[in-house]
Amino acid sequence: MKLKVLQLLKTSDGGEWALRQMRELVKLGLEVHVALPLGGSLIPEYKAAGITIHPFQPDFPMRQIWRCPQVLAQLRNLVSRIEPDVIHSHFVGTTLTMRLALGKNHPIPRFFQVPGPLHLEHPLTRYGEILTAGSSDYWIGSCEWTCKLYHQSGIPPERVFLSYYGDSLDEFVGHTKGKLRSYLGIDEKVKLVGMVAYMYPPKYFLGQTRGLKGHEDLIDALAICLKKEPNILGVFIGGAWGDAHAQAYENRVRAYAQKHCPDRTIFLGTRDDVLELYPDLDVAVHPSHSENVGAADESLLLAVPTIATNIGGFPDLIKQGETGWLVPPKAPQKLAEAILEALVDPVRSQIQAVQGQRLTKQLFDVKQTARQILEIYQTVLSQRVVDYHQQPLTQS
Repeated sequence: MKLKVLQLLKTSDGGEWALRQMRELVKLGLEVHVALPLGGSLIPEYKAAGITIHPFQPDFPMRQIWRCPQVLAQLRNLVSRIEPDVIHSHFVGTTLTMRLALGKNHPIPRFFQVPGPLHLEHPLTRYGEILTAGSSDYWIGSCEWTCKLYHQSGIPPERVFLSYYGDSLDEFVGHTKGKLRSYLGIDEKVKLVGMVAYMYPPKYFLGQTRGLKGHEDLIDALAICLKKEPNILGVFIGGAWGDAHAQAYENRVRAYAQKHCPDRTIFLGTRDDVLELYPDLDVAVHPSHSENVGAADESLLLAVPTIATNIGGFPDLIKQGETGWLVPPKAPQKLAEAILEALVDPVRSQIQAVQGQRLTKQLFDVKQTARQILEIYQTVLSQRVVDYHQQPLTQS
């Protein structure tokens, strides 16, 4: 009998990392169901992968709290109808819906695979999430830092697992240089410093004054670099993620770049050919303030010299002086120094990038990470059977 899993996602446009994992779980023989809103660009890929789609927005309706009873009832009905062996959530909001809908002691094992550590880095949101958990809840950290934060918060090690969101390695083969430089109309003499990330406006209630991904920090670093090396061009790939508020933030970032690095930055917006653009970058920069691994896995899988901040899951992949550069977050001067160092010695930079590529292939092959997820399911299910049979019989 197939193992049946219900997955919870709040988007059918983003979250490709979860789709890749589900696709491999189907290949491993699991019956995979997913609850997510319709209308997104990835819906055809879910169908093609043999994943059963249940049209439903399982994200907790924080901005429409009056809808909460309806959303919780919908999820309870869905679980009753599917009768999954396990439930697997990929976002904080979908996890809250799952736990509140089913209660702390529901018998089905529930997994929260944590896509990023941001909510864990703030005491109020960290303990708010943990307090909703019950006896059936388990966590899958997608980097070592996430697992460490749960351990420090008192979650027993046997309830926390590590598994990265993997990549389809075949997608990173065969990409050659030329497309980006041809598009921009520039030659090899211009040094391209690139950043690939969506733009998320600051969350002021968390004390943020700059965007989460650190776009402004890279702009400041480029301004410093240009004083020593004027033949640098900053390339930003990725636009606003979200509503008009996010779009307004993107406009502010563009204006900030024009003010501090006049005519030395290019904003390409959201693209669907990112992997074809990476090879032309002399260095890829990931200056996030909070992150899992961001797009560092992509740049390293394509053997592009990589710089990242020393936070979250970046140190899992980037070893200083071996596979890339790590710098403190919110430190444009240090970031500028790393960029110049990477550009001044391209041979050494490429050697490190190749070593990073080797490590990333070992850790991020989705075929391997999906098998890890299956083993986690099986471990928890078998242990719960053992615990059940070891319970003392009640006396009548």
